[in-house]
Amino acid sequence: MSDDAPRDRADELLRQLTLEEKASLLDGSDFWRTQAVERLGIPAVMVTDGPHGLRKQREGGDHLGLSDSVPATCFPPAAALASSWDPDLLERIGRALGEECRAEDVAVLLGPGVNMKRTPLCGRNFEYFSEDPRLAGELAAALVRGVQSRGVGTSLKHFAANNQETQRMTISADVDERTLREVYFPAFERVVRTAQPWTVMCSYNRINGVYASQDPWLLTDVLRGDWGFEGLVVSDWGAVDDRAAAVRAGLDLEMPSSGGVGTRRVLAAVADGTLTEAEVDVCVRRVLELVERARPALGTGAGFDADAHHALAREAATAGAVLLRNDGVLPLAATGGPVAVVGEPARTPRYQGAGSSQVNPTRLDDALGALRTAFDGAREVLFAAGYDPASEELDEALAVEAVETARRAEVVVLFLGLPAHHESEGYDREHLRLPAAQLALLDRVADANPEVVVVLSNGAVVELEPWQARTRALLETWLPGQAGGGATADLLTGAANPSGRLAETVPVRYEDTPTIGNFPGEAGHVRYGEGLLIGYRWYDAHALPVAHAFGHGLSYTTFSHTDLRTAPAADGGLDVSVTVTNTGGRAGTETVQVYVRDPACSVYRPEQELAGFARTTLAPGEAADVVVHLERRAFAFWHTGAGRFVVEGGEFEVRVGASSRDVRQRTVVVLDGDDVPVALAPDSEAGDWLAHPVAGPRLREVLGDGEWARMLADPAHGQMMRAIPLVRLTRFPGFPLAEEDLPALAAG
Repeated sequence: MSDDAPRDRADELLRQLTLEEKASLLDGSDFWRTQAVERLGIPAVMVTDGPHGLRKQREGGDHLGLSDSVPATCFPPAAALASSWDPDLLERIGRALGEECRAEDVAVLLGPGVNMKRTPLCGRNFEYFSEDPRLAGELAAALVRGVQSRGVGTSLKHFAANNQETQRMTISADVDERTLREVYFPAFERVVRTAQPWTVMCSYNRINGVYASQDPWLLTDVLRGDWGFEGLVVSDWGAVDDRAAAVRAGLDLEMPSSGGVGTRRVLAAVADGTLTEAEVDVCVRRVLELVERARPALGTGAGFDADAHHALAREAATAGAVLLRNDGVLPLAATGGPVAVVGEPARTPRYQGAGSSQVNPTRLDDALGALRTAFDGAREVLFAAGYDPASEELDEALAVEAVETARRAEVVVLFLGLPAHHESEGYDREHLRLPAAQLALLDRVADANPEVVVVLSNGAVVELEPWQARTRALLETWLPGQAGGGATADLLTGAANPSGRLAETVPVRYEDTPTIGNFPGEAGHVRYGEGLLIGYRWYDAHALPVAHAFGHGLSYTTFSHTDLRTAPAADGGLDVSVTVTNTGGRAGTETVQVYVRDPACSVYRPEQELAGFARTTLAPGEAADVVVHLERRAFAFWHTGAGRFVVEGGEFEVRVGASSRDVRQRTVVVLDGDDVPVALAPDSEAGDWLAHPVAGPRLREVLGDGEWARMLADPAHGQMMRAIPLVRLTRFPGFPLAEEDLPALAAG
């Protein structure tokens, strides 16, 4: 079907619909399906939860994962996928998800989620990619392209500023526009501009007092006007407050079914003149276009290769795991003394988060079984459960068994992590600590045998200090999906070389994090007082130590970065090249990260910002030139006066390294700035008037070399004088301009 065919068919159907039918199409028919109009052959199509696996419920629905769903591949959630820093992998996973949706006649997969990790306490962080918008946007766009290549839509969510679960249905995220444009919008913007998701899902919360579901600035001015979004806006489930206001704002489809309430309110608004039929038609056309786009992939009887998808899930879990520390104990030797595996999660894995994204996996690997298979009798693999993951108290009998098992072993692999009830959709975490029982067990096991490797399983960062010092190696697997057990065994034994890099900073302690005092809010409002400074931007700005930096990740080999070069690009950006050499003894993958610093700017800017990245896989001794393209936007900031992104000309520092705090190469480039006329108003400061290219010379001509000119230029007090609004200076005795002269002065 051509791109125009859904639009043409939608226009044809729209002309035949009654007003009542139009209004009904703006509401769901049940929990997961759109409304049908049988007389015109308009079918109901199904949308269903994702984004790391298909969650199609068999009958009915509850949205929160309480009902059974069809078996589907459970890929690692976004927290793990983001640590791969691998858009190509994300696109392949997207294609697999699209195939499974087609097999189940699902029109739209609800995801991915690209909200920023403003605080590590957000209970839904396992479903979000990163604290950095560029990384999140690149990866999410790849996933969207993959899914939609199979004729299945996606729903980019949750737009916007949905960064906590506390009072998520009503909280007002109070945040300035520059912070929205530079931190909380760019991931959405990148996906919209480069991948055009079929739908965007609005968030529950309010933004600066206005519900996202009925915010015309958000849904129409920014999303459609600024970014060119062409698809449908759907509500999060139950996010609609005022249905007529939502239609006017650009929210097309209310989900789930409102039981006819939304339809009646739309009809009533048209009847009383607060909503026009033309406004209804705009939304209806988008619903019809969605249905028509979905038709070709529905009812095809397609299937999918469950074995191939499981193998892809294993590859993804491997790529997303991050080796945080290693003193040489890993990889485990193929032969030797017994290996003690301690921790119930090794046998009963926690592999995904809780809430609306829970997937019923097609199969499930466990690390204990995978390790026994990997060693195949060459090393004895002992096991002790160690603790009950559901309990906050240490079970003495289990602990004693674990200690005895550790004493019998050459090395201990201890599985720790967050219990399922510590993080979920619907509520935020209370702290960043692992359960005290698990840490007490670690101390006992390490006392018995200091050769301890810890494997972590958690959906978001946890505090590692001071206990990580008791480990010889620390492997962060996040929530690794259904094939995580096999992936973990591959990484521990060296069948795979770790290549994951942190997509979020691991702080030393919660008290160091950006939102202290500004989370979770009070009286229905949460103030984004940290502004631009989330994640590594915050830790850099305050020169805070971190447990592990954004972008960090170890390998079983080493890499050098040399010969940094830059060259102007045709699009006004910059191509950054560096030679990467594998200086170790194993094949491995390096992720080259490029950060930009603006050392002198008229506005505050973070110490550095991720501008681009690229991966390269090299054999021992092999070298390759890696090129990272930086868009001109990477050097820009949101200019509130101009209402657009602006590059302020001058010097920029380009930093290349292996993490935000492992910079290997630096260079300085000079860029021309954008022409940004300063909009003058009578109450603009005198300094702004003097700096204006047209009004400035004229003002100096009027001032001449008199007393006022000398005061404004005085090295001691001129700064104070220039900060006075010009209109107020006109009221000072003897000033050579009157208030009524200012419009002509500004007009040129």
